Amino acid sequence: MNLPIELSRRQMLQSAGAGFGMLGLTGALQAEDSLGPTNLSGGLHHAAKAKRVIFLFMNGAPSHVDTFDPKPKLAEHEGEVPEGRNRAAGYMPSPFKFAPQGESGLVMSELFPNLAKRADDLCVIRSMHTNVPNHEPGLLIMHSGHQQPTRPCLGSWASYGLGSENKNLPSFVVLCPGLPVVGPQLWNSSFLPGEHQGTVVDTNNLAVDKLIANLNHPRLSRDQQRHQLNLLNQINKLHAAKRAEDERLEAQINAMQLAFNMQKEASEAFDLNLEPEKVRDEYGRSVFGQSCLLARRLAERDVRFIQVYYVSKSGKQPWDTHTNNNEKHKTLCADSDKATAALLTDLKQRGLLEDTLVVWGGEFGRTPYAQMNKDKKNAKLGRRSRIDCLA
Repeated sequence: MNLPIELSRRQMLQSAGAGFGMLGLTGALQAEDSLGPTNLSGGLHHAAKAKRVIFLFMNGAPSHVDTFDPKPKLAEHEGEVPEGRNRAAGYMPSPFKFAPQGESGLVMSELFPNLAKRADDLCVIRSMHTNVPNHEPGLLIMHSGHQQPTRPCLGSWASYGLGSENKNLPSFVVLCPGLPVVGPQLWNSSFLPGEHQGTVVDTNNLAVDKLIANLNHPRLSRDQQRHQLNLLNQINKLHAAKRAEDERLEAQINAMQLAFNMQKEASEAFDLNLEPEKVRDEYGRSVFGQSCLLARRLAERDVRFIQVYYVSKSGKQPWDTHTNNNEKHKTLCADSDKATAALLTDLKQRGLLEDTLVVWGGEFGRTPYAQMNKDKKNAKLGRRSRIDCLA
């Protein structure tokens, strides 16, 4: 397009506006896959495959130095105190061995013997970082991209943007046997409609009637409940007609409809007793292991986003290894390794790994130097929070 050197505002808008329509057409064609994969600036080099996400969140921040991010240079500086770190006890190399795994040669810690067999299915990102080394804002940033609790979380955005492929189950489910430090803000939909907030399931008790409260009506049959719900919907519509687009009312109506739809499908989807004992053993009988198995059952029923928290009733952040870092990581990684590897293997055998993105990580990593403890004689070395993240 040949433009004069000097343009009035009217001329500039008139000339530039001629191309805006093509931008919209390009977006529409891409949405319909009419253009195929594109490598235009900001576009995709490969066609997107993922239809759902399982986010395994290690609450408290795993040590990247001891898991997936080897720092061999630490051995040369062991015991040296980093400049300006008066609370440090010196650089501390990982006591665990690292070795390349799979055809890709992905270097991993010996703490993950089961995941090592799945090395060629993994993509380890070692370049992530954050400016916040504190757990509460770190959790919020990892979930919503903002350290203040005013933004929708990733699961809510996925539900809002992609919708649900199963109208009888929530599109966003949170499997959480305890309450993380920040709590419900981590699965909040914020300014998005309430129906996109995460549905929280306490996995401490795996009995179906305990996982999903009030799943069955104590007196009414399904047909009677349907009549009751129809009447409520009519009353709500009359109520809504007098109020301009009340989002809270709309969210409540959708929640009641979903609850009714879930009665049949959720009873089957959340029932781990339908799984062979061998499969349950492969995941491990820990709360986290069985939660991962439950995540697979939800994934195969097209739940869009499944968040699995590694927390406990009494421990808000088990991976926070300020003390006794090495021994704690042995225990934590053994549990997580078994369950995560079983999940990947199970998904792959069922053909679900092709379109399921499994994310493993925490709110940040840990320092390459040791924690300075008050009890120097008896304290076991830990690692402080670090602004490097692990994913």
